[in-house]
Amino acid sequence: AGVGTPQHLSAELFASMAGVRLTHIPYKGAVPAITDLVGGQVQMMFGIINSLLPFIRNGAVRAIGVGGRQGLPALPGVPPVADTLPGFLTDSWTGLMAPAGTPREVIAKVGQGIARALGEPEVRDKLTAQGIEPTANSPAEFAAIIGIETTRWSKVIKETGARAE
Repeated sequence: AGVGTPQHLSAELFASMAGVRLTHIPYKGAVPAITDLVGGQVQMMFGIINSLLPFIRNGAVRAIGVGGRQGLPALPGVPPVADTLPGFLTDSWTGLMAPAGTPREVIAKVGQGIARALGEPEVRDKLTAQGIEPTANSPAEFAAIIGIETTRWSKVIKETGARAE
């Protein structure tokens, strides 16, 4: 969905690593992209699991691989793409940010609250059912993830020529 999105860059990474040519069809969101996938107007897409999971479960689309290092409990039997294309990794994550200068004690308190909520079985179960793997990182761990991801995706953008609109 869209130009320069994580899904677009994932497809560019896949194409460059696999040595194949894909035609990028930019959509204005996941809903029209999924609609065309289900309707057979497009043959494949890289998407976010919680958007695609209902269509996978009802048999409208078939998951053939996941972008993470390992399979997902919500998609038993669907292997990581890296099992076939070694080195392929395209995790999707969401994080909480605060304005620069937010006091450390406020960040720590919010972080503790998030970790507590993600530790609740009801919250974990609801997220896991959507294919989301809840993780509570420290600010330092999250900053390291952002640094690694920025470096990795900058390289993909340079190598493939992908551009955002």
